[in-house]
Amino acid sequence: MSGIWTPDPRHDTNLRWSMDPDGACLSRTTSANAENDTDSGNLALVSQRVTADIKHLILSGDLAPGSRIRQEELAVRFGTSRIPVREALRYLESEGLVTLKANSGAWVAKLDLVECIEVYKIRERIEPLAMTESVLHLKPEQIAALETLVERVELSRDTEEFLRLDREFHVSSYAGAASMSELLGLIQRYWNKTQQYRRAFTRLVGPQGRWIINYEHRLIMESIKRRDGEEAASLLHGHIRRTRLALAQHPELFVNN
Repeated sequence: MSGIWTPDPRHDTNLRWSMDPDGACLSRTTSANAENDTDSGNLALVSQRVTADIKHLILSGDLAPGSRIRQEELAVRFGTSRIPVREALRYLESEGLVTLKANSGAWVAKLDLVECIEVYKIRERIEPLAMTESVLHLKPEQIAALETLVERVELSRDTEEFLRLDREFHVSSYAGAASMSELLGLIQRYWNKTQQYRRAFTRLVGPQGRWIINYEHRLIMESIKRRDGEEAASLLHGHIRRTRLALAQHPELFVNN
C-alpha cells in the first residue's frame, strides 16, 4: 500500500476519488457521470476505481472488521450506480477482504484469534518459499530499493506509514518470484486478511517496540544482498513466527472484531 489518500473530499458525495491499487489518488468523477456507469465501455473502469476506493477504506481501518457494507451508501458516496459496487465487492471477496452472504449482504472480513494464528502459520510456510525463489532473480536496482525501504521503515514513527512501508518491503522482496503468480496471490490475500490486526498490534507496541522488527529486517536484507535465499527464508520464517507468538499473547486485539 503506497500513496496518500485524502479523505476530506469524501464528505462531498458528489465527488468520487479514484485510486490505484496502492491507494494513490488518480482522479475524481462527479455523480453526474453515474448514469453512464452501465455503459459497457465505462463499467469496467468504474468498477476498478470503486474497488480501489473500498479496498482502501478496509485496509486503512475506516471500515472495521465485521462491519456491514451497505451497497446503497457506497454508491451514493462514490457517485455511481450499485453495479460497480457489487462487482467491486465480489472481487474483494476473492482477495479476502469482504465476506458475502447470500440474501443477507456484505461485511468486512474479520478473524478471531484462532483464525489469525492459522493464517500466520500458513504465512510462515509460503512466504519463505517466495523468498527462496525470489532472491537469485532480484535485480541490483531492486535490492537497492529494498535497502532504502529498510531505512525508511526504521525512521517511520506514524503507524500508517510504518504499515505501508513494512508491507512494501516484504512484498517487494518477493518480486524475483514474479512467475509464481498463484503463490504471490495467496500471500497478498493473507496480508489483506491480517492488515487490521497488524495495525492494532503495531499501535500496541508503539515505535519503541519496533526495534526487533528493524533488526530482523536488517538480517533479512543482508542475506538478500549475499543472494543467500535459504538464509533469507529461514530468517523470514522466524520473523513471521515471532509476530504470531506475540499476537497470541494479546487476545484483546480480537475482542469485538
